[in-house]
Amino acid sequence: MIISSTKIQNNFGKYLSWLEEEDIIITKNGKKAARLVKYYEDNDYIIREGFSAYSHEGMQVTYDEFLQIARESENRYEYIDGQIYLLASPKFQHQKILAEIFRKLLDFFADSECQPLTSPFDVTLYKEDKANVVQPDLLVICDQENIKEDDRYLGTPKFVVEILSESSRSKDIIKKLDLYMQGGVKEYWIVNPFSEEVNVYFFKDREVEKVQTFKKSELAKSFLFQELEINMINVFEN
Repeated sequence: MIISSTKIQNNFGKYLSWLEEEDIIITKNGKKAARLVKYYEDNDYIIREGFSAYSHEGMQVTYDEFLQIARESENRYEYIDGQIYLLASPKFQHQKILAEIFRKLLDFFADSECQPLTSPFDVTLYKEDKANVVQPDLLVICDQENIKEDDRYLGTPKFVVEILSESSRSKDIIKKLDLYMQGGVKEYWIVNPFSEEVNVYFFKDREVEKVQTFKKSELAKSFLFQELEINMINVFEN
């Protein structure tokens, strides 16, 4: 979450309570100036959405340490830029939106070599030669030859969809946008239930080539799969 220094001064107690959900970036004159984080005792080991895996802000774990933590826990985690994120259970609206988009993707790719999938499904992407592990809400893989004998997927999805929640929006909009772009994904849809719109990003040579926003009254169209259209009214209907 990004908040101006003026708002922090006027509502400090309010924003302290919000630290239970995520860190707060404080801006001054429109520029990021500081980070407000929840304090933990030195012997705490708490992994939460938006927080470092360890008690001290800024500490990171190695990829091997992340794999060990993930193996030993029943929780679902993502690992981005050396930091662990706990994946909270999705709420009803999130799952309703996911189901509608997934149904459309299944219909569209029914006779295709491409396969739509839903979370939980681990995807390992490399950014600056460093491994990151994410579980996109929805994805389409067209390289099923990269599903190995142990049933693990080691390829790169062509198409990824994330549905924003209160706790994940900054991660999905900033960190995952950069990761998917650098990791070789071709198209990324960010579905925003709060504004009832979807932002469609098309990547080329690991840069944003095209971006378009579709509102609730419009058909969201894919750049990559040119005949793929999804009616946003059906996605966001109450």
